[in-house]
Amino acid sequence: MDTTTTARLTGGPRDGSTLDVSDEALVEVEIDGMMHRYIRTTRERDGGPLYTYDGMVAPDGGEPGVEDPAARVASPRADAEGHGGAH
Repeated sequence: MDTTTTARLTGGPRDGSTLDVSDEALVEVEIDGMMHRYIRTTRERDGGPLYTYDGMVAPDGGEPGVEDPAARVASPRADAEGHGGAH
């Protein structure tokens, strides 16, 4: 059985927001078609874990012309949701 905890997000576009999480080390929030990553820290705030912003990625990984899409791992959440892309 999964236990849900309310986590606090720090940094990035959802700075100060809360999010219900299980025990993930990495959570991703989709905003305007992009995946924003937050990584669990060892700190707590307001009785729950604190996740810090780690950056934004396209759901399909790299973007042609910017970097080699085949050389980059896409978002784990996007992969689970079946987004396309060669990676």
